[in-house]
Amino acid sequence: MGELINEIKSDLRYHEALKACMNCGMCTAVCPAAEFYDYDPRKICEMVQRNNETELEGLLRSDLIWYCGQCMSCKPRCPRGNAPGEVLNILRKISQEKGYFKDSEMGRQQVQIMNAIGSNILEIGYCVHPDKVNPDMHVEQGPVWRWYINNIEEVSDKLGANYHKEGSGALRRIPHEDMDEIRKIFEVTGGMELRRKVLES
Repeated sequence: MGELINEIKSDLRYHEALKACMNCGMCTAVCPAAEFYDYDPRKICEMVQRNNETELEGLLRSDLIWYCGQCMSCKPRCPRGNAPGEVLNILRKISQEKGYFKDSEMGRQQVQIMNAIGSNILEIGYCVHPDKVNPDMHVEQGPVWRWYINNIEEVSDKLGANYHKEGSGALRRIPHEDMDEIRKIFEVTGGMELRRKVLES
């Protein structure tokens, strides 16, 4: 077997994610991304099962692996128990590790995602937080968002949030020891190294 095939099959997630696709197309029928893009999770599973190195490298360099929204609607509907969304996670990781993601428009967007969401998680413990969504940079949110940001403390209290306060609840301050643990998880799992590779590409 070739290098890419070995990498895919050596990922711990592979054997649970792709047992034996029988090409029924159920995953594609329920896939929200397939409704809006020229995207077919069934075909991706078929390509992975064919073990063709050239075809797989082309896939890893394409936009196709970035269309999946990770809703995982595919998993419970597959009669064989496959999870095409998880197969996509494996392919994305390999594409990032090898730098292939730079060859596709959607792949290159990973740099901005790592810069924004990745930094947010490591700095404040949230993927998205009102403090990080500037109304001037996101005019599509409209005037209500600007009003919310300007009145966030009062509104958050009324909605039961815990904006920058101790304890539980939405928008709470994440304790230092929890933030240290989040960063440690990124280190131990290889997330920091993968993030570094993507940002330096």
